[in-house]
Amino acid sequence: MLWRVHVELEDRPGRLGELATAVGEAGCNIISLHVVGEPADDGSVTDELLVKVPAGVDPAAMTAAVESAGIPCTLLVRADAQELADPATTALALARMVAADPGSAPRAVATMLRARLVDPAAPDTGGHSHSLRVGARQLRLGRAWPFTATEISRAAALLELAAQLALHAPAASERDERILLLRDGSEVRMRAATAADAPLVAALHARCSPATRRSRFLSPAPRLDAAELHRLLGDDDGEAVLAVTVDGGSAVGVATLNPDGPTAARFGVVVEDAWQGRGVGTALLRRTADAAAERGLTGLTGVARPDDLGVTRLLRRAGLRPSAEITGGEVRLRADLAAGSTLVG
Repeated sequence: MLWRVHVELEDRPGRLGELATAVGEAGCNIISLHVVGEPADDGSVTDELLVKVPAGVDPAAMTAAVESAGIPCTLLVRADAQELADPATTALALARMVAADPGSAPRAVATMLRARLVDPAAPDTGGHSHSLRVGARQLRLGRAWPFTATEISRAAALLELAAQLALHAPAASERDERILLLRDGSEVRMRAATAADAPLVAALHARCSPATRRSRFLSPAPRLDAAELHRLLGDDDGEAVLAVTVDGGSAVGVATLNPDGPTAARFGVVVEDAWQGRGVGTALLRRTADAAAERGLTGLTGVARPDDLGVTRLLRRAGLRPSAEITGGEVRLRADLAAGSTLVG
């Protein structure tokens, strides 16, 4: 079990070793450590630890051992194993994501600060929140522990990057069509799908491997019937986003949004095998989530096989936090959307 611990550590020789000794003597192990707060008047800084606490060990006893060494603890909350990623590497990956899609900046900031996007107009429900201005829009973040000035400065830098990139964006409406720069330097064109795109989508489906088709449709069938193709293009009440080659001659990915009750929409994303791993699926899902939020919906739903973790990872890469339950041999996913969180760069 991982716990996040904030300590106020003096800048003097041996202090870090005393911290490690106190944690170790409590039967726990420091997995990672990095600075999250600026130096105080006495030279101490706020360090964030991810500490592995074995079963049977009281986390409070661990912090008590640290404080008995004269090191103040200011935070003790549960942590997610996914937070073990190196913070600098994560920040660079998020900056790359924002460079490819400036509209993703709010979710990127929330991911970097391990926070959630909160409706600026919503009443305070406890915890800690912080508001940032993004052009004419207000971005509000919330989480269970306070934000530090260092973290806010990092968030502001990422938002400034997005603003600068938006200034150089094409004048045409980005919601209708845009060029997306992928991780490997290649490009695709993203645009809304129409009924006229049925041949492109059918060809995309046929080129996908059986494993990819099974992941998206729970079936490896190489052909779509007319009703399935119509549904993949958004039906009459849904919508779909298409990723095509820059010349427009071939579809490489499609994301679909279909109604699933009054407050949610079921999503689906499929990307041709040769284009997977470049960020196409993440960009498609993010744009689909924005479309759902603009409709006033509060959640995305999806279905996956129990042995398929790709959909969950895709949701997390898009800045969402899915929950899942197994029903009838299928994994039913839901990811909540923060009201008012959509921002187009």
